[in-house]
Amino acid sequence: MQTWDGRAGVTPDRGLSPYTGWTRAHWEAVADRTLAAVRPYASPAHALIAPPGPVSASGKQSDGLEGFARTFLTAGFRLAQSNDGGLAGWYAEGLAAGTDPHSPERWPRMTEVNQAKVEAASIALALHESRHVLWDALDDGVRARLVDWLADVIGQPYPQCNWLWFQNVVLAFLRSVGGPTSDGELERNLATLDSWYIADGWYTDGVEGRATARKFDWYAGWAMNFYPLWYCRMTGASSATHRDRLRAYLEQAQHLYAPDGPPLHQGRSMTYRYAALAPVWAGAVFDTGPLSPGRTRRLASGVLKHFAARTPEPQPIGWYGEFDPIRQPYSGAGSPYWSGKAFAGLVLPADHPVWTDVEEPLAVEESDVAVTLPVPGWLVSATRADGVVRVVNHGADHAADETLATDVPGYSRHAYSTHTGPWYDGSLVDGHVALIDAAGNASHRRPLRPVGIRGRVAVSRHRAHWPVGEPPAVTWPPRQPEFRAGPWVTTASVLRGAVEVRLVRVDGSLDGEPFTLRIGGHAIAAAEPPPTTVDGATARVRRPDGLTAFVTGIQNLPVAGVVARDGVDAFGVHSAVPYVTTAEPVRSGHVYAAACVLYGGSDEPRLPDVTATPDGAVVVNWPDGAEDAVDLTPER
Repeated sequence: MQTWDGRAGVTPDRGLSPYTGWTRAHWEAVADRTLAAVRPYASPAHALIAPPGPVSASGKQSDGLEGFARTFLTAGFRLAQSNDGGLAGWYAEGLAAGTDPHSPERWPRMTEVNQAKVEAASIALALHESRHVLWDALDDGVRARLVDWLADVIGQPYPQCNWLWFQNVVLAFLRSVGGPTSDGELERNLATLDSWYIADGWYTDGVEGRATARKFDWYAGWAMNFYPLWYCRMTGASSATHRDRLRAYLEQAQHLYAPDGPPLHQGRSMTYRYAALAPVWAGAVFDTGPLSPGRTRRLASGVLKHFAARTPEPQPIGWYGEFDPIRQPYSGAGSPYWSGKAFAGLVLPADHPVWTDVEEPLAVEESDVAVTLPVPGWLVSATRADGVVRVVNHGADHAADETLATDVPGYSRHAYSTHTGPWYDGSLVDGHVALIDAAGNASHRRPLRPVGIRGRVAVSRHRAHWPVGEPPAVTWPPRQPEFRAGPWVTTASVLRGAVEVRLVRVDGSLDGEPFTLRIGGHAIAAAEPPPTTVDGATARVRRPDGLTAFVTGIQNLPVAGVVARDGVDAFGVHSAVPYVTTAEPVRSGHVYAAACVLYGGSDEPRLPDVTATPDGAVVVNWPDGAEDAVDLTPER
């Protein structure tokens, strides 16, 4: 497997693209390279593509369909403005064999394997975009078999989540080619999906009985904000509402991409990597704004260039290289190729302004950015000096209801960023607030209760709890263990520049147990063990390129330390997390404060002072005289 520096056969254009040097030709080259890299792993008639890697819970045949469908999505976008008969012919052979019930390469039907419902949507979307060169050229028998295979979506049960869009997209394609459809299912799905819209462009991915769901991550962009507009494109339905929602979403989400390319590392299915560009390209294709054509290409090219230089082909499960702990049980070896959603911009012609306008800078390339995202409960701070984007989380946990649950690395942390990731080994150190019991076990946070978010301050509350007994067998969806519940923990973040002041108050009975409070900072990962230092109440991890995380105890947290582990971080083999703890057992009603800092370069940020009163009123005093008031009053 090899990575690519982005220059193979394509000359950078610094006049048209002063930030990335990339033009449409680079995008086409990456798409072509991606599609060529999987061909050695295709079955003889190309219906199944199985790159090396793990087998999903759905089995090898389903994984082969997944590899075909997801790379076919890239091919469909590539063919939208092309008449490449070779590429179209190669996938046409696969379509013929996959729908042939007598072929050893036949695809599993949706009545046999649920995962086929997901892949059917990619096939339908790719067929729609490449219709002029592929669908129209298929013989009548293959078209009839494709319609028959896709029509399995009718009358099938679908999970109450983004999967409803997969059914809708397939039904839309079937209607466009004169196949069977189901207006009743379409209308019901559309009503259900619309009920999951919260505000400001954000959807929750299903509710599962919760009055206010908190399932927020990149799926909001690459599913809930992506498929609605393509559904409208395929059916001719009005897109005004969905365009308005995508515009509102991009107003906020545009700040979750770093200038050097990485998007925020948060949520599930992160192995899709640059699929995080799906809403950005949808904004350009459907002319929603708020990004200008030049800023759109600058953002998108920055992300694709970043991953193209770091990700081998065929794409392994991981973030850059192979990293299996990031995998969900539903992911097979072809799963990463849903990254193909990032090539949706290729449906725009070469003379579209998104390809011909001069690149424009991102907002963070002009000044520091501070954004409050009330719906997911996030504070965002991006700093121009180092290009790092930080998010503190007091609203998203992916909990199904108010039942106690184990923390999930992609959702339950207090802090995420574009340059660091959570540890995937089940430990509760990085970006976390934990009560450590007498046996040394860290408490879990999920589910959290959002308390409030305004300006630079966000507050949430949770019941500290610890698993007891043997963990349940691994299943999907995962089953939860039994828990021992402890006191209530109120946490707050005040985010300014590179500094997060994290505040904690514990309330309720401690039952005489001597809990230690631990606050963990960002994990710093590297190819070699990153240097660490501990000095009094400050612990620091600094990578040779200058990326630094440190935690300082400001109030009642005088003990510092570093935890280092290998093989647990998607950003590098070796990783370390700074933390601070109490020296004495936690006391109910006391306020604890630490500064959790993540920055790049040599200019270390100055830290604020914190004052607190016994009734829970806290004031954070910044070096420049600014103040932030925080209310940690316990729930009554």
